[in-house]
Amino acid sequence: MSNNRRLAYSTDPEPEPEIVSVEIPHNPAAPFAVQGNQFVYVRLERKGRRGKTVSLVEGVLSPALGKQALLKHLKNALGTGGALKDGVLEIQGDNRDRIVELLTALGYKAKKAGG
Repeated sequence: MSNNRRLAYSTDPEPEPEIVSVEIPHNPAAPFAVQGNQFVYVRLERKGRRGKTVSLVEGVLSPALGKQALLKHLKNALGTGGALKDGVLEIQGDNRDRIVELLTALGYKAKKAGG
């Protein structure tokens, strides 16, 4: 007999894949339950950016998909560019006050950090 056996037909039903449910808010940019009472800090940075000013949003506790949705929401609301680097949202320009207002409207506890 050869070791190359193939199953041509089986009456065994295929096992159903397990579905893991994660409660995703209706708005993916909204804070997740793990955020709790944790603050989100918005600070300004110029170092290493050739003199360009960037507003950094730190302390958002959500998966990468939630951070991407929040970044997109902020960029659209502010009319600026931005990026997600190492879990920190970078928004072009000095928009700290408006970012804090937008985050507070979404349900985050946001604070301005720095000067």
